[in-house]
Amino acid sequence: MKKKILSKYYLPAYSLTELLVVLAIIGILIMLVLPNQTSVVAQAKSIEAQSMLNHLYGLEKSYFYRYSKYSSDFEAIGFEPSLNITEGGQAVYRIEIVDASVNSFKAIAVSVSDFDGDGSFNTWEIDHRKVLVETIKD
Repeated sequence: MKKKILSKYYLPAYSLTELLVVLAIIGILIMLVLPNQTSVVAQAKSIEAQSMLNHLYGLEKSYFYRYSKYSSDFEAIGFEPSLNITEGGQAVYRIEIVDASVNSFKAIAVSVSDFDGDGSFNTWEIDHRKVLVETIKD
């Protein structure tokens, strides 16, 4: 009987088919988890808008107590908006004071990027009564 010479070089390994099946299963699992993660990311980023609008509210109230009116000027109330990602900064929202009068003000925070790619940009709004509302969901 003749012995196989190649048998001493045989190493146990996985076949290419087995590796492809495992990679396909991992890919399917990632695709199932990924959509759930985008909503979590959007919620985490919206905390930035809420925080900045609450800070702006405090500064507007302080300005109102001093001058008996609200202001639409960031410099007058002492608010310095962070540079957003389109301007080389890290902020994801652009803050604007939409309306400021003697008795009321309204400010909005609009995201500068579309979190889920649906074409709508997340928008938050706050007014002189500290009502913080998400007007456009992303």
